[in-house]
Amino acid sequence: MGGNHTQIEFVLLGIIESLCGQTTLFVFFLFIYVVTLVGNVGIITLVRVSPSLHNPMYFFLTHFAFTDICYSTVISPRMLADLLSEDKTISFSGCMIQFLTFAFFVTIECHLLAMMAYDRHVAICQPLLYVTIISSRVCWQLVASSYLFAFLSAIVYTWCTFGGSFCGPNRIDHFFCDEVPVLKLLCSDTHSSEMVFFAFVTINVVGTSVVILLSYISIICTVLRMCSAQSRARAFYTCTSHLMAVSIFFGTGFFMYLQPSSSHRSLDKVASIFYTMVTPMLNPFIYSLRNKEVKGALLKCGRRFFNHWQHKKVLSSRTCTDLVK
Repeated sequence: MGGNHTQIEFVLLGIIESLCGQTTLFVFFLFIYVVTLVGNVGIITLVRVSPSLHNPMYFFLTHFAFTDICYSTVISPRMLADLLSEDKTISFSGCMIQFLTFAFFVTIECHLLAMMAYDRHVAICQPLLYVTIISSRVCWQLVASSYLFAFLSAIVYTWCTFGGSFCGPNRIDHFFCDEVPVLKLLCSDTHSSEMVFFAFVTINVVGTSVVILLSYISIICTVLRMCSAQSRARAFYTCTSHLMAVSIFFGTGFFMYLQPSSSHRSLDKVASIFYTMVTPMLNPFIYSLRNKEVKGALLKCGRRFFNHWQHKKVLSSRTCTDLVK
C-alpha cells in the first residue's frame, strides 16, 4: 500500500440523501442495534448462568452471539452517527480498519455456523460418541482455529480491497467501507485483486456451506431411518433454529460476494442492511423462540429471579415489622 494513502479521505454517501428520511432511519436502526445488543448479551448471559446449557452447542452459540455483537458494532455506531451528521468523511486508515474488523467477524460467523451443523450431525448420527468427539478441548481448538483463519482471511481481503492506487473520486456509494464500492474507486487494475478476493470468499463461504450441507444430508438420512415418529420430529426440531440462521446469513452472503462485480446494483444496500444489522438482531430470537432448551433455561432463570425477589421482599417486610415493634 502506497504511502500517500494515509492522506486520503473517503466520503460515505450512506443509504439515502433526504434529511427527513435520515432521521426516521436513525430511530429505526438505533432500535435494531439496541435490540441486537440486548438479545445477544442475553443469550451469552443465559448460557453462562444455566448449567443445563453447558454443552458444545451452546458453547458455539455464545461465540456466535459475540460475533453478532462485534460485527454489528463495527457498522452500526458509525452509520448512526453519519445519519445525524453532515460530515460523512472517513480516513483511509479508519475505512480500512472498519473493513478489516468486519471481514474478520463475518468470516468467524461462517465457520461457527459450520461447527454448529457438525455438532448437530454428531449429536444425532453418533450420539454414543458425542462426548468423545465433541469434547471441551475439541470445541476450543475449533473456535481458536476459526479465529486464526478468519484473521488471515481478513488480512487478504483488506489487502485486495485497499492495496491498489486511489487517485480519482473518493465518494463511497455505501453506508460502510465494503469491498465492492471501494474497489470502484481504484485507478489501478482490480482484476487480480477481485480473483484473489473471490477465491478466499469461495473457500470460506462455499467451504463452510459444503460442511453444513453434508452434515444435514447425513442428519436427514439418519432421521428417516428412525422408527419412532416422535424421535424424528424431535431430531428435526433441534435443527430448525440453526437452519433458519444458516439460510438468512448465507443467502445474503451469496448474493453480495459471489456474483460478478458488474452485476451489483442498488439492491446491494438492502442486502447489506439485512446481514449487517437485521440478521444479528434476529439470531437471538431464532435460537430462543425455536429452542425448547433455551426457553426452559429462560423460564428457570425467571423463576429463580422471582423467588429471590420474593424472598428479599419478605425479609424486608419482616425487618420493617421488627423495627415497628
